[in-house]
Amino acid sequence: MVIDAHSHWLPEGIINNAHFYHKGWGEIESQLRVMDGAGINKAVLSYPTSDAHLKLGSISEVVRIFNDHVSRIIRKYPDRFIGAAILPIDHEPDMIKELKRSTEELGFKAISLATSYNGIYLDDARFLQVYKIAQDKNIPVFVHSQIVNPIGFERVKDPLLTPVIEYIFDTTICIGKLLMSDILRDYGVKFIFGYFGGVTPHLTGRFDSTYQMLRSVEFVKDLKGNPTDYLKNIYVDTSGDKTEANFSAALELLGPRHILWGSDYPAKKDPAVSMQAIRDLKISQEDKENILGINLSRLLS
Repeated sequence: MVIDAHSHWLPEGIINNAHFYHKGWGEIESQLRVMDGAGINKAVLSYPTSDAHLKLGSISEVVRIFNDHVSRIIRKYPDRFIGAAILPIDHEPDMIKELKRSTEELGFKAISLATSYNGIYLDDARFLQVYKIAQDKNIPVFVHSQIVNPIGFERVKDPLLTPVIEYIFDTTICIGKLLMSDILRDYGVKFIFGYFGGVTPHLTGRFDSTYQMLRSVEFVKDLKGNPTDYLKNIYVDTSGDKTEANFSAALELLGPRHILWGSDYPAKKDPAVSMQAIRDLKISQEDKENILGINLSRLLS
């Protein structure tokens, strides 16, 4: 069983109102052919974040378009696609209503959030009721890096540096804020972060040693444990990457049960390459199969 934890599809109403995206992001039949060619059984359809809300007038309108259209795909292909619904974070009273509608009526099995929204990260109080429901109903939360005004964008706007550095550090800051707000400790939410959780796995030694040093002079609050005790609670996907150092760092922090293979299709068009990177890892065959799909199947069961 191979399940892609990180793929995207966008309806025409979003593609036509967003920068960067083109019609190839809305061709579900092409995606199915790629999946069949690579031996992928199922794929999660999550939202890549876009700036379409600026032209459409609100995030709520993007939510309506995306969730309604994706629901048709998962109903047409229930054995191939898993829907991750987005929420109207611009209108807090409707967030729970849309969460219930998408999971109870439209067939979605997961939630798709961005790492931040205009500088508001996922530790904000507006998300706590969402997390309570996600915890109680076992709904995974896929978290994609924010591409609109990520951290650092106010100082550096560069077509290469923004996606390479700022997207990744927006993810890293998001995880850090969930740690420092005790959400990773106190909520049993299955957060799945794209691209190995940013640079979080590479910072584990610094997290613990710096925390212990600052606690010795009571300069930081008591987390009731080391940061890595709670960072181990997150899940990450590989986002089409094949860099051995990223796998090694993620395996050291999280272990093979908290890593999910993801293609980042259609941004990356050859999923077979990143699948082979899993198969080339010096880990057990069981661990490889877990990463390629069984881990995600367990999360969704």
